[in-house]
Amino acid sequence: MEFEPVIGLEIHTQLKTKTKMFCRCEIVDSNSPANSSICPICSAQPGVLPLLNKKAVEMAVKIGLAINAKINRFSVFARKNYFYPDLPKGYQISQYERPVCEDGYIMLTDKKIRIKRAHIEEDAGKSLHSIGSEQLDFTLIDLNRCGVPLVEIVTEPDISSPDEAYEFLTELKKLLRWLEISNCDMEKGELRCDVNISLRENGSKKLGRKVEIKNLNSFKAVKDSLKYEIKRQSEMIKDNKKIEQDTRTWNAQKGETISMRSKEMANDYRYFPEPDLVPLNLEQRLIDEIKQSIGKLPSQIRDEYIKKYSLKADDIEVITSNKYINSYFEKITNFTDDKNVIKNAINIINGQLLAYINENKINDEDFLTKSPDPEHIYQIADMISKNEISSAGAKKLFEQSLSMKKSPKILVDELGLKQISNTDEIEGWVKEAVEINKKAFDDFKSGNEKATGPIVGYVMKKSKGKANPVIVIDILKKL
Repeated sequence: MEFEPVIGLEIHTQLKTKTKMFCRCEIVDSNSPANSSICPICSAQPGVLPLLNKKAVEMAVKIGLAINAKINRFSVFARKNYFYPDLPKGYQISQYERPVCEDGYIMLTDKKIRIKRAHIEEDAGKSLHSIGSEQLDFTLIDLNRCGVPLVEIVTEPDISSPDEAYEFLTELKKLLRWLEISNCDMEKGELRCDVNISLRENGSKKLGRKVEIKNLNSFKAVKDSLKYEIKRQSEMIKDNKKIEQDTRTWNAQKGETISMRSKEMANDYRYFPEPDLVPLNLEQRLIDEIKQSIGKLPSQIRDEYIKKYSLKADDIEVITSNKYINSYFEKITNFTDDKNVIKNAINIINGQLLAYINENKINDEDFLTKSPDPEHIYQIADMISKNEISSAGAKKLFEQSLSMKKSPKILVDELGLKQISNTDEIEGWVKEAVEINKKAFDDFKSGNEKATGPIVGYVMKKSKGKANPVIVIDILKKL
């Protein structure tokens, strides 16, 4: 008996607004002093009223449009009632029956994953049970996060494997960062994911008992916990054991999920319309303006590049994942539309440029001002295409153009990095190398292409690394 996983995801993303969802408290990072950004509204003092953050609503609409969802012009806020120490109101303002977005989808490599809904809500505060390594015998509450705007994105149970879940989350994160809606830093809690998983027999439409895994703090944790849970549930079914419908957490150190609580009964949050907020009425004009502001999305740009430059999807992953890197790449294409030059430029971006950005901790906002001049990348890529410089020369040229703030076209001569492509000169060195390495030459002529090492090495030594290796091999083939 073989089993098919049925997986759904619930993703919370923190919106990149300056202030909270229903008050004007500034959103501060996790290193700020506890309770340093709170007010009577987000700390739930008696008699206060919420004031809706317009920017958060616009961001939620932008998410909906980007995930191909229907935007409900009329939506309603609801109270989700539950008690927890870091939720001082005793309820969370969320959406239930009429969310702002529903019926969307994201396309993976070869599959559509439907999205049931995307709705606006506020975050809770933080309960602190320890300070550093010291365990406390009481709980501290920090309300800085309480009231921070969130969008919860809920998929249909269309995901069939841990790899698909990972790919979906990667695509969603790419989209949210591209739209500058969220930084999606999971370590800071800006993107959180819970998964629901059950197994069913292959070909069956009957769903198994659902298990929820909460508090997953990385995409790897999502993937690993799903792999474990599929194995655990499969073994239980084969052993005729009952799968409990429970909520579990992932223990990365032990590599297993651990039961937190039984979930035999559905949570009754007693949702009802939020009496302190009027229904949300969106003008079509606003929706159209937001749609216009989105521009091309990564998937559209990816398809365009593949067609225009004959590229593979893997090659353009970096330049279609980050809006700032893409803008930088577009500046390079202003100098050329030659496919080989473009490919070389992408290789430089994926390799040396990305390494430089990471080493110098350059953030997205500073990328365009602190990166090398795009024309310099074009010049290096162009020289590679014309076989004027070697890969080693290109690397040195990149480094020196950065440190000396000079054009690679000037530096290539100043540093003596141009390859020697004079056939007669190279042929003389090749013949010398063949005389010294006759066995290697005979092996090469017998079909062993790897035997050229000693010959090419000799030529490179004689030319001080400047001989064009392509010409060296061409001459060898003709001898």
